[in-house]
Amino acid sequence: MGCIHGKCCRRRPSASEGDNREKQGAVSDQTHIPTARPLQIAHVPSHNLRLEYSVLTQRGYYPESPQKENQDSYCIKSQLLGNPNVHFCGVFDGHGQFGTECSIFVKDRLVEIMSSDPTLLDDPVKAFNSAFLTTNEELHNSDIDDSMSGTTAITTLVIEDMLYVANVGDSRAVLAVKEGNKVVAKDLSNDQTPFRSDECERVKLCGARVLSVDQVEGLKDPDIQSWDDEVEGGDPPRLWFQNGVYPGTAFTRSVGDSIAEKIGVIAVPEVLTVKLTTNYPFFIVASDGVFEFLSSQTVVDMANRYPDPRDACSEIAAEAYKRWLEHETRTDDITIIIVYIKDLFHSGVRTTDCAERNRETGERVSENFFTPTGSETSLSVKGGDVSELTSSVKSQTPPLALS
Repeated sequence: MGCIHGKCCRRRPSASEGDNREKQGAVSDQTHIPTARPLQIAHVPSHNLRLEYSVLTQRGYYPESPQKENQDSYCIKSQLLGNPNVHFCGVFDGHGQFGTECSIFVKDRLVEIMSSDPTLLDDPVKAFNSAFLTTNEELHNSDIDDSMSGTTAITTLVIEDMLYVANVGDSRAVLAVKEGNKVVAKDLSNDQTPFRSDECERVKLCGARVLSVDQVEGLKDPDIQSWDDEVEGGDPPRLWFQNGVYPGTAFTRSVGDSIAEKIGVIAVPEVLTVKLTTNYPFFIVASDGVFEFLSSQTVVDMANRYPDPRDACSEIAAEAYKRWLEHETRTDDITIIIVYIKDLFHSGVRTTDCAERNRETGERVSENFFTPTGSETSLSVKGGDVSELTSSVKSQTPPLALS
């Protein structure tokens, strides 16, 4: 993920952006790509829904650290609360010295907490929020040193014909949407980094300096607070203490990172809700190792070529690996879950930033509901279509002053 201190991150292209560097087609050399797991199927009997899915994880290539562990973890768990209509999956991208331990801890505890939450079916957004915050606190209190280590978490929960996506960090979930003869990628999460103006302002109000490495080192003007030109140079904006050159995180939300919490890094998820339909053939959950040099649209285009998610996982991972080595001397860890959706109807999209719910009452403060193009029924409460999905995830977050 957004590694600490190194100039290895850039603003990755979202579903709405193109990338002129991208070439269509997948690399056939899969020397470094492991075989994906066997095809798995989860049934949702309440709506006669079938989820066909596969997962692939690949350790990065680090020539200077050949023994470096794969810090990515993933979790797929069916029938939460013993309910055959409830299914969970998530990808956790660890970072820092103890990133592997952090990602494993979080992937285990998050789903355990959700599985024991009696409010899960009544209010999944509240359950997600509570699970993330509780897991974060438990990680702080564990034997794992998370002072400069932590993990992202991009997680999904299917409850009957509803899909809930909770995101902390810069991993990503993407939905494939049928629009006429095309299949279009729509991001179900928005990378939580200082490139986002709302997140940048929030952490500044919590005391963070937001500067690139070159700005910190005096090579560039620290008063310039626009980093669009830094994308190609691989020198993204990062978070620093006012009088220190740490922690240097290129993300604004994570689980763990207890030192960075003091300058606004939080474990509060942004949660997006989608009512599923046959207009949505599949969704993808992946670490940023997939999306560093591939746009969401390219990843969806590749997956759409294959009727079997195992083949799609293998080809996307191979292409992501190849692109890394075209631009860098190393690769990041790569983890991808692809879920094919079979047989459903109706649709809608809702987004909630749980930071706006963390008040004593726990009431929902801000929600938006959209009806995507091609919906069979109008469920819209506030106008818009699925083209507004990416921007809707950027719901304004009130600053949280962290002690």
